[in-house]
Amino acid sequence: MASNRVIVYGGRGALGSKCVQHFKSQGWWVASIDMAANEEANENVIVKMSESFTEQAGQVTADVAQLLGEHKVDAILCVAGGWAGGNCSSKDLYKNTDLMWKQSVWTSTISSHLASLHLKSGGLLTLAGAKAALAGTGGMVGYGMAKAAVHQLCQSLAAKNSGMPPGAAAVAILPVTLDTPMNRKFMPNADFSSWTPLEYIAETFFKWAAGLTQPSSLPTVLPEGPSGANGPAEPQTSVC
Repeated sequence: MASNRVIVYGGRGALGSKCVQHFKSQGWWVASIDMAANEEANENVIVKMSESFTEQAGQVTADVAQLLGEHKVDAILCVAGGWAGGNCSSKDLYKNTDLMWKQSVWTSTISSHLASLHLKSGGLLTLAGAKAALAGTGGMVGYGMAKAAVHQLCQSLAAKNSGMPPGAAAVAILPVTLDTPMNRKFMPNADFSSWTPLEYIAETFFKWAAGLTQPSSLPTVLPEGPSGANGPAEPQTSVC
């Protein structure tokens, strides 16, 4: 049995799959949480579709508790999310805002509660923010609101009485454009070399989780890609 354990929330997505693959290659026990199973993971928690946040959160929380029992995990990586555009006059404003909230805020909130229950002292929680949400996002209102809420949550986790385990770190990454198959499909003429490789993020998460490096509260400056379908760009990190 592997001595190190990690939960990847969104473990079937492009970034999540890369994280599952990388941690498995390093000998870690990996559990994936998603709406479909990742066959590379040691264990899977399948999220049931629901229009009720409390219902979905309760289901995931109960299933993770049953899976882990008394075991604690070294890291929880919340890499669930998505992108949708639209300004305040868009006919899809309500639908897209609802989707963004479910994909980013629901998952981040559940991951935070799981960290309070199952993360080791000194463990790592990562959340998926976005650089764009540090300012106004006129053409993608729902996306910006949801990611800004994730940033605020990360700051709250660093505050006194947040419920996080002693010595645990909460980190929100702030990408611009991730180099995913879907982004390449929808932006075929973009400069892919300026996008953030998924391998880089997975490797960075591993170094943080394994204690090989410490996340910095200063921006990690890398070549910035254009704003795109994954929402706005490049790893910066916000340490809480």
